[in-house]
Amino acid sequence: MDIPGKPLSQLALTARGGRDPLITGLAVDSREVRQGFLFAALPGTRVHGGSFIQYALRMGAAAILTDQTGARLAESQLAASDAALIVTDHPRQALAFTAALWFGAQPATMVAVTGTNGKTSVTAFLRQIWIGLGREAINIGTTGVEGAWTAPLSHTTPEPITLHNILAQAAAAGITHGAMEASSHGLKQHRLDGVQLVAAGFSNFSQDHLDYHASFDEYFAAKAGLFRRVLPEDGTAVINLEGERGAEMRAIAAARGQRVLTIGKGRGDLDLLAQRFDPTGQDLRFSWNGTPVQTRLNLIGGFQAENVLLACGLAIASGETPEEVFRTLPELTTVRGRMQLAATRANGAAVFVDYAHTPDAVGTALRALRPHVMGRLIAIVGAGGDRDAGKRPLMGQAAAENADLVTVTDDNPRTENPAKIRAAVMQGAPDASEIGDRAEAILRGVDALGPGDALLIAGKGHESGQIVGDDILPFDDAEQASVAVAALDGKMP
Repeated sequence: MDIPGKPLSQLALTARGGRDPLITGLAVDSREVRQGFLFAALPGTRVHGGSFIQYALRMGAAAILTDQTGARLAESQLAASDAALIVTDHPRQALAFTAALWFGAQPATMVAVTGTNGKTSVTAFLRQIWIGLGREAINIGTTGVEGAWTAPLSHTTPEPITLHNILAQAAAAGITHGAMEASSHGLKQHRLDGVQLVAAGFSNFSQDHLDYHASFDEYFAAKAGLFRRVLPEDGTAVINLEGERGAEMRAIAAARGQRVLTIGKGRGDLDLLAQRFDPTGQDLRFSWNGTPVQTRLNLIGGFQAENVLLACGLAIASGETPEEVFRTLPELTTVRGRMQLAATRANGAAVFVDYAHTPDAVGTALRALRPHVMGRLIAIVGAGGDRDAGKRPLMGQAAAENADLVTVTDDNPRTENPAKIRAAVMQGAPDASEIGDRAEAILRGVDALGPGDALLIAGKGHESGQIVGDDILPFDDAEQASVAVAALDGKMP
């Protein structure tokens, strides 16, 4: 995107000594700095960005945004430079607001969703509802940018420069509605600050990311930042009251003066009344402000009803008519890698792929799949390396408690010993089979399927690669499932 330079003062930044250079671009990577750029030297988990200020200055940076630590790390280089220096206690938040001003445009209706599980499904369902109502809409998150305009992403919640560049491009392409996932990392690092939200949603809360957050309370506080800080006081908070800490999040939103719309079972504005399951989906009965509604969802899994109602609440909060929103629900389709029907054997047994990679998500997915299955429920589960090790036995336990047969395999081992990861998962599922090779585990799982059975392959969902060491090897669970079914049922070309 060709964007002319802007004076520093137009980016809501004040430099020491009143310097006001013309800024020609923004960067958080010193290797991307060009003449006239503003370089944001941010604190990192391993290295402070201040260590790279000297390189940014050599590349022609006109301004440096950092904190006191960053300024000290490059004190001599800054003293010898003509670059403007902006020092703040909150450089990440300052960068977010600066990026919003720099790119200057975003879709008029923006919504964000946080929670341990369900973010991708809720944002994708919301995008589908909007498109069904004739809106030009996208969702942004784990699966990239999808909808009426598409783009790849490397993070669930991109850093502010990338995020606001994407939002500006989407707006220029005619996108009017955007739903984005708000990860706890992204919220803690202020990546969403500067996004002009009309509504925000909370799906649920359970153990995850304790390799990054020091405690459950810190993890929850990061997610609560969506309502405490990012969503304005005149915005609408849509809160799922079912599960842990929904009531607490509602209280946080109400204390800000935000309008609160709730999802619940017997206590919500959108109230889930009943579900009836069959092999291809479910019939759903709910009420809106006491008025009953019955509809069809061609979605597997009882928890999808809560995701759909949260999406409905966000659509209503963004200005859509409730009756029109509910009319779109039979057309909703599953999100790639989320309770996705990947293959069906000749005997009718089904293979599903799901991104469930926390203990709660694995248990929820299996319990939700059970009413759709007449025979046995088989699960393949693993855990990622270089991530929260405490959840590994709990992952195995969740699978063992909710499936008839369990196989423990490799997920994304990254730089850890895969056998040690599997052993930790097996602590929670001592009777499970252990097959390290994921393709072999899927093949054996598919081979075990009898009439009426179902297989859930948990963990990687939409991912198209397996991270082993520092390499990303091509691997797609849904594709492997299809290959296994074709081979076993004699359908290979």
